[in-house]
Amino acid sequence: MEETIGVTEAAQIPKQRGEQLLDSAVRYAEERHWDVFPGTWLEAVEGRERCSCGADACASPGAHPARPDWSTQATGSAVGARRMWSKQPKASILLPTGRTFDALEVSESAGFLALARMERMELTLGPVTCTPDRRMFFFVLPGAAAKVPDLVRKLGWVPSSIDLVTRGEGHFVAAPPTRVGGFGAVQWARKPTAANRWLPDAEELISALAYACGREAADARARQA
Repeated sequence: MEETIGVTEAAQIPKQRGEQLLDSAVRYAEERHWDVFPGTWLEAVEGRERCSCGADACASPGAHPARPDWSTQATGSAVGARRMWSKQPKASILLPTGRTFDALEVSESAGFLALARMERMELTLGPVTCTPDRRMFFFVLPGAAAKVPDLVRKLGWVPSSIDLVTRGEGHFVAAPPTRVGGFGAVQWARKPTAANRWLPDAEELISALAYACGREAADARARQA
């Protein structure tokens, strides 16, 4: 699978090719048993890349669902994934959350701080993605969306005061090597391996993530003072 990245490597974006997308989508379904579905893609229009949706001000060019019934389109079948990406090889790879995993979303700076803390604590991590807009997504067991707010409160934080978002049922995340506009590609900060096939519960990671997000919020307040 794709190589793991570190802080200094995040800007090194490989060129995305259709066969990389197809092969990756098939592997996610076949090896991880993740549901996948094809999203929009990037098209060259008048010398610049535009989202296939046609919107000039698309918020996530080339990396959002292409149709409203995307949740029913998602498949965990490698054969189904190959068929869909064979029809549109440039389509982004999107993974619905709330099924085989939920995702805890934080800023990149908080995410790398939390990763360092988790490694010192010798916590078992699942896959983690890093996006071009400097966000990180930690894959955890489904059900996180329902309990994270209470877990954050128990740690002494007000959920609305820190930048920690949970993606559960009805949401999705973009998977590597999907490109987002001209900003770069989604990459693995911690790639899927045999060692992290079994995902952690949100409760195992929430302390490190909430601490990192709280520290970032405190720093932001201090700068505004």
